[in-house]
Amino acid sequence: MAPQMIFVNLPVKDLGASRAFFEKLGYSFNPKFSDDTAACLVISDTIFAMLLTEEKFRDFTAPGKEISDATKATEVLIALSAESREKADELADAALAAGGTPAKEPMDMGFMYERSFTDLDGHHWEVFWMDPAAAQG
Repeated sequence: MAPQMIFVNLPVKDLGASRAFFEKLGYSFNPKFSDDTAACLVISDTIFAMLLTEEKFRDFTAPGKEISDATKATEVLIALSAESREKADELADAALAAGGTPAKEPMDMGFMYERSFTDLDGHHWEVFWMDPAAAQG
């Protein structure tokens, strides 16, 4: 059985700017699932974010539903694991340097460390490291 994959669909106002933002963070895009209305952001072998123009995003939503303005309301928290505290800092710092903004203060609980940022459209991303011993319980 193939591993299950996840595709998080996010509306964006400027697809080119969003692509450039995530490329500055070191991510790539799958050209098979990208065009002038969508960009398939490759996060891992099984995790993808579909960055969709608002018009394209509307094609997938229920009729009559508004698209959330992520700069004014939190519609989703996207949490990504990092292999170390340093890698969490690297990704968050790269996001801030690329034009993202801090979402909240860093959180350090000793066994878990987290940084967060919002992308160009206000989507909330969290990057966290958890001590493997703590994760096993």
